[in-house]
Amino acid sequence: MSTAPIRTWVGDAKRIVVLTGAGISTESGIPDFRGPQGVWTKDPEAEKLSNIHYYVADPEVRKRSWQARLAHPAWTARPNSGHMAIVALERRGKLHALITQNIDGLHQKAGNSPGRVIEVHGTVHDVVCLSCGRKGPMQAALERVRSGESDPACKDCGGILKSDTISFGQGLMPEVIDRAMQAAAEADLLISVGTSLQVYPIAGVVPAAKRGGARVVIVNAEPTPFDGIADAVLREPIGETLPRLVVAAA
Repeated sequence: MSTAPIRTWVGDAKRIVVLTGAGISTESGIPDFRGPQGVWTKDPEAEKLSNIHYYVADPEVRKRSWQARLAHPAWTARPNSGHMAIVALERRGKLHALITQNIDGLHQKAGNSPGRVIEVHGTVHDVVCLSCGRKGPMQAALERVRSGESDPACKDCGGILKSDTISFGQGLMPEVIDRAMQAAAEADLLISVGTSLQVYPIAGVVPAAKRGGARVVIVNAEPTPFDGIADAVLREPIGETLPRLVVAAA
């Protein structure tokens, strides 16, 4: 469809909520998990590194995980024009909340306020102890790995450290999901970007926004289960589409 109506919606909106998935980060060089060039597609064994049960039970899985963290593309990835378009929404006072399934921190690096970003799957930039809950910066833990510790333990209690992200087998944080759902219910425009909308409960923000009276725009390369209730569906590349919608609506 023409983007002209969407530019009008953006211009008129006062409480825009943006939901982002892996698609916005792949344009910054961060691969997804299940896509044609995905991490697990290329190396099925790598899926174990994201499973909490394997991670806790097997020191070798943890050692592989720490080596993978050393080379994580998030350390060098730069925000793309899609990220910057969302920053523009915030600077214009229109961004009510930014809900992201990504763990790479690129939204904050682009300039979005940390307090406005809801990270439903956590962040790779911190570590957490699975025993005592102590958190700290990931880079400090990675320095220990570079210095020869293959599986650095918590300095407070000796427990297992992992990235402060939600692994398979771990529950999402109820207060984070509640915050995301509340923000969606308050939106007058929800823009879903680069997500298949197949992972629950967070996919539920789309119908929640719709029930609250918001218009829904979906920007994704592939069909999603909610295309039928969306007011607009766009298949063009995110880095081209979002700036066109946001800047033209200024």
